[in-house]
Amino acid sequence: MPVSVLLVDDQPLVRAGFRMILESAPHLSVVGEASDGREAVRAARTLLPDVVLMDIRMAGMDGVEATRLITSWAQPLGHDVRVLALTTFDLDEYVVEVLRAGATGFLLKDSPPAELVTAVEVVASGAAVVAPPVLRRLLDRFAPLFPSAADDGGAVATHLTAREHEVLRLVARGWSNAEIAAHLVLGETTVKSHVGSILTKLELRDRVQAVVYAYEHGLVIPGQPGTDR
Repeated sequence: MPVSVLLVDDQPLVRAGFRMILESAPHLSVVGEASDGREAVRAARTLLPDVVLMDIRMAGMDGVEATRLITSWAQPLGHDVRVLALTTFDLDEYVVEVLRAGATGFLLKDSPPAELVTAVEVVASGAAVVAPPVLRRLLDRFAPLFPSAADDGGAVATHLTAREHEVLRLVARGWSNAEIAAHLVLGETTVKSHVGSILTKLELRDRVQAVVYAYEHGLVIPGQPGTDR
């Protein structure tokens, strides 16, 4: 079955361009369009797409709130609608907000067509499309926008084993499974198992949300150098 995609953008010409690009791939199918967040939520409920290509800045209900609503009702229904957010700027506070709202990743609007197609495929497969190092730069820059809270890394540690806690810190630093395995002298399969356990215990969807979680809970200090590879 082709991957079904819902396009959300307040500019008709932009939607037309994305439709042309996505429908050039035989395994992707654009099943609907929406011009704002409210239309997106209604269309997502009706069409149940695999992926929502979501603009962030729109009049009325923006992409952040629409993403929050879509992901909040879709998961309990057993239909995991994944949101791939679109932004004009790679350093935009709305990017952080939309990831916290449940988006699986984000893509720049001026990305090459092939990258757009690949990003939709990656998100549809259940993986995150934002590279952790890119997300780390975003979080380092916009960390002051997070609600102020005391470092509760100790509370996180009660949910995780010491090894899982260590792996989470390295994931938040943007390290791949292979790099973590080499650093901790573990098998890559073991590291993958630890990451899966972390996501399950902390009720997180993917590595993107794990990075955000680590920053929010004080496990990583913005601007502080990580462990040398």
